[in-house]
Amino acid sequence: MPANAHITGWGSYLPERRLTNDELAARLDTSDEWIRSHTGISERRIASDGESTASMAIEAAKQALLVANLEPRRLDLIIVATISPEFIFPATACLVQDAIGAKAAAAFDISAGCSGFVYALALADQAIRSGSAKAALVIGSETLSRFVDWDDRRTCILFADGAGAVVVQASDMPGGILSTCLGSDGSGADLLFIPAGGARRPASAETLSQREHYIQMDGRAVYRFAVNSLARSTRLALEKAGLDLRDMSLLIPHQANGRIISAAAEALGVSEDRIVEAVAWCGNTSSASIPIALCQAIADGRIKEGDVLVLSGFGAGLTWGAAAIRWSRLPTEPGRLRLIWYRTGYRAAATRSRLRRLWRRWLAKLAAWFANGSNSSQ
Repeated sequence: MPANAHITGWGSYLPERRLTNDELAARLDTSDEWIRSHTGISERRIASDGESTASMAIEAAKQALLVANLEPRRLDLIIVATISPEFIFPATACLVQDAIGAKAAAAFDISAGCSGFVYALALADQAIRSGSAKAALVIGSETLSRFVDWDDRRTCILFADGAGAVVVQASDMPGGILSTCLGSDGSGADLLFIPAGGARRPASAETLSQREHYIQMDGRAVYRFAVNSLARSTRLALEKAGLDLRDMSLLIPHQANGRIISAAAEALGVSEDRIVEAVAWCGNTSSASIPIALCQAIADGRIKEGDVLVLSGFGAGLTWGAAAIRWSRLPTEPGRLRLIWYRTGYRAAATRSRLRRLWRRWLAKLAAWFANGSNSSQ
């Protein structure tokens, strides 16, 4: 009988820097009142120079593993959902794998826009149900502030930085991830995208002068798509699980825009007390928004054993997806000795990673020295 996939650990990371609406209004033709009324956002988090998609993902991962009381070496799979990866390649997930010391884990990234976390969760669920993995780490992490045109009022008021992660483990206990549904419509690819920097339009003086390396969005079209897809995917995930809206305890949607969340809740006929909303204080963090909101709901005591949650995302692609989850018994907190052991292990993994990089650089320099010496002797 296939194992059930349960969320056993969770963690999030937000940069300290808060960018308020008043700060944006000081340099743009906008106001705090306009931004709040149109987006529901009052402030957003912005990464510092020393923070990045990988570094935030690593911190969220560490928290999730601590809550799950799981050693990194027991992970079989690491998936990072992001549209702002550390590099074009290698995958940001590989950097996380090395940093936390998850030696046995396969690692890869997934790009599905703001739906990315739900897509990654669905893949982890399938890996566990198939028996190919017993423990997976699913992360959404974004540094969107580095892809925003700060002179474009349509986008710079929305997007922000942060990371969220969950540990998913196999168990015979009933519950966990009950169903997932995913979908896409590539005909809307140009409604929300970055035009340049890929294979079609590689970086050039022209693409830079045309500001094509920044996020571009058709806000009205995205709004219509978002409301419809959020409501549709929520119903479908519940239907696949043999449930309906009356069974749903909480809806945790992608935190794109307060108006979108309110409109979708109205379309579903769901009251505000059954919706988790975090966009007001952290902005739109794309694939990181759902796990960040999940962590906030747990911290606020809004989730209890047996609750049915629906995580629903929508975004660039166009993509959409939802997961229905029956929340199982919460794990016990790790003891103080285990916490010390984990933190020591993380520091050791980071040290080993640095030493490996230094060793490879030294070997490359040594090889170059021998090559130059050989050429000069001829």
